[in-house]
Amino acid sequence: MLLVPGDPLNARRVDPHFAAQAAAARELGVAVARIDHDALTVDGVPAAADAVYRGWMMTTAQYGGFAGALGERGVALRTGPESYGAAHEFPGWYGALQSVTPESVWTTGGELRDLVAVSKQLAEGPAVLRDYVKSMKHYWDEAAYIPDVADTAAVERIGGRFLELRDDAFAGGFVVRRFEEFVGAEARTWWVGGRCVLVTPHPDTPDELPERVDLIEVEPLVADLALPFVTVDLVRRLDGAWRVVELGDGQVSDWPSSRDPKELISALFQKPQA
Repeated sequence: MLLVPGDPLNARRVDPHFAAQAAAARELGVAVARIDHDALTVDGVPAAADAVYRGWMMTTAQYGGFAGALGERGVALRTGPESYGAAHEFPGWYGALQSVTPESVWTTGGELRDLVAVSKQLAEGPAVLRDYVKSMKHYWDEAAYIPDVADTAAVERIGGRFLELRDDAFAGGFVVRRFEEFVGAEARTWWVGGRCVLVTPHPDTPDELPERVDLIEVEPLVADLALPFVTVDLVRRLDGAWRVVELGDGQVSDWPSSRDPKELISALFQKPQA
């Protein structure tokens, strides 16, 4: 079964952002049920042994409650709360992919003094700031890029602005990632059961798909995480090496507008070979 958010303006319809995916699922014979994402209620969802959510982001705590409510209705989410947290929050996957992603350190909580302290672990040089879930890359100069982690005033200024922009959505703690120079567009790779099933453009650049995405180093590392459904965003570094920008839970990873959603639904619900 595919679970999708209902339209906030009409509870009898699917949220327009996910309507094409719901239609693709029905066309392929996959049952579809709507949830109220704002209230996280699951009234009317029928029992299912294998349910996959495709919808808006939830916090790890919200997802745990969501999974519990579905469980009471006899619905088993393919991605359990522990797996969701491991994919959704940066510390959950960084250790496994450390060799293929920029060096990073993080805090627990949003104290600026802690941000300054962990930044010093990267020594001098530029870095990129985010929290456990999200960056503010669209506010690059004021809330993402730190020209030099040794500049305490700059670290505090950028961290403070990041907190202002994230506000109540700030998740977990600060993450400071060593800056690496990337070239070209990102690719979004889709993994089901530890296997890459699709390579698509990143939703931010839906018409730009890098050529010859190399998964040789990444594949065994993602497989070892043993997560049911994730996305891994990859980009070339200036020296040509493929680097992991982000790993995320596939249920809340956006789909590029340039691709047919039937590709995704088919990959998620394909029947195993006899």
